[in-house]
Amino acid sequence: MIDLRRFDTLGHADHGWLDARHHFSFGHYHDPGRMSWGALRVWNDDKIAPHTGFPTHPHRDMEIITYVRTGAITHKDSLGNTGRTEAGDVQVMSAGTGIAHSEYNLEDEATTLFQIWIIPTATGKAPGWGAQPFPKTDRSGKFVVLASGFADDEGALPIRADGRVLGATLKAGESLDYALGKERFGYLVPAKGRVSIAGIEVNTRDGAAIAETETLRITALDDAELVLVDTGA
Repeated sequence: MIDLRRFDTLGHADHGWLDARHHFSFGHYHDPGRMSWGALRVWNDDKIAPHTGFPTHPHRDMEIITYVRTGAITHKDSLGNTGRTEAGDVQVMSAGTGIAHSEYNLEDEATTLFQIWIIPTATGKAPGWGAQPFPKTDRSGKFVVLASGFADDEGALPIRADGRVLGATLKAGESLDYALGKERFGYLVPAKGRVSIAGIEVNTRDGAAIAETETLRITALDDAELVLVDTGA
């Protein structure tokens, strides 16, 4: 089963400094048919104007993964962590018992990113933050696990969730298989390019919600950069 969510059907909020698209209900956008997908609760597609950003605000009991598409984002939090995450790299924040943070685009160009929230498997844990580079050349023709709640996913940023976030790049005409499993929920978004899944064309920044699928075959129609979330219920 594949439910295609075209980019022009996503929730939209334009705050001037922030132009956001929402794959799932978020803020003032509410669609009872798009509340979550498995344990995936939020997928926001954000464009942040230069020298602006999210001022300090709190979270708790949520796993928040940020995939930077262009530009860079600078993080500061109440634990004393600071860091700058560039295009293609990833940061994760386990909100746990509570954390306050800010995310600013200090660059002279707009920053674009995917912000992904996954419901944790355990609450009341200590908060934490981490970031890591993931060179796109390492993802050529294959999925690389970027963030994971599974100990055997070596090299991935850890999250407290029954899920993983993966990235891949494909050349036009290349195909890639991913063993999802019929009990799992997949959500795939091309950050760039177009792909075909089971004969369905998924364009740049569209969302494909996938379930009841043992093996997912993805074929690139253009050179493509992909982000996939795989979670349990």
